[in-house]
Amino acid sequence: MKTKYINLKEEYNEEKIKETAKEIVAGNLVIFPTETVYGIGANALNSEACKNIFKAKGRAGDNPLIVHVNNFDMIKQIIEEPNELEKKLLNTFCPGPFTIILKAKSIIPKSVTAGLDTVGIRMPSNKIANKLIEYAGVPIAAPSANVSGRPSGTKIEDILKEFDGKVSAIIDAGMVDIGLESTVVRVIDNKVRILRPGKITKENIEKLGIEVEIDKNILGKYDGKEKVLSPGMKYRHYAPNTKCMMVYSKNEDAMVNKINELITGKNALVVCRDKNFDKYDTKNKIKMGNSLEKMAHNIFSILRQVDKYDVDIVLIEGMEKDGLGLALNNRLLRACEYNYLEI
Repeated sequence: MKTKYINLKEEYNEEKIKETAKEIVAGNLVIFPTETVYGIGANALNSEACKNIFKAKGRAGDNPLIVHVNNFDMIKQIIEEPNELEKKLLNTFCPGPFTIILKAKSIIPKSVTAGLDTVGIRMPSNKIANKLIEYAGVPIAAPSANVSGRPSGTKIEDILKEFDGKVSAIIDAGMVDIGLESTVVRVIDNKVRILRPGKITKENIEKLGIEVEIDKNILGKYDGKEKVLSPGMKYRHYAPNTKCMMVYSKNEDAMVNKINELITGKNALVVCRDKNFDKYDTKNKIKMGNSLEKMAHNIFSILRQVDKYDVDIVLIEGMEKDGLGLALNNRLLRACEYNYLEI
């Protein structure tokens, strides 16, 4: 298959988006930008097309897909009537980096839901993603654009080799805005349970006067006892080929000293805050920003860079576990395969 490359990095072109939407209608796969990460999408109502997403990614069939819509009428077509709390969440956080698990209508294929009676619904705020859905005229099922287990795609340069020839079209709009996948929630017993943390935080939801709980799998290993309710819960994710370890302390000096101790005599790479860059005794170092927002924006691209250094181990500075830090910890714990030290 020859992959069409659509360059929208310099200017927005609605005609090119309209033309690309025909690939979705034809049952083909398209890589497109959202505000969170790039997605690999297909017509969410076409079971065979959605099965091809799993093939292209090497994704396990019991890992459900998120369905992207561009308006509330489209949501009504594919889900049963939400309750009042679910409506409040939809009206507050959509469009945006937010996914909510809702009861699916039978129009959504089981290949999308991984056999569940629920489906994750997201309304992206990215203009290109919205127009692609509008011109396709159907909801688009789309996980992150990466080979399963690898870091998610935040710019096309990182994922082009993985998907060239596997998809019909790639829309390149440059680096995404956020850099972490959407927050995924489900309403259970009139509480909001966060299944995957993201830009919309526990604290953001609590401001609505809603009780919020964090799923036990977010900072712990999946125990295998329950069905996967959200992408990112069960399988090895975001991981480079090089062994990684995250180190954290509330005392930043102690964290720096511990990492320096761990890299002594080793062929190591350090991924650190910009302000700590000169504190590490190694030539192999990558800056990841100082703020949580900047680190979130950069982290997947950085995780794709580390294998180019040909080192034995990557030491990554950790961060606090509240706010956006919860989402970063979640991604990095999986990238490090739970190789984590807190002092």
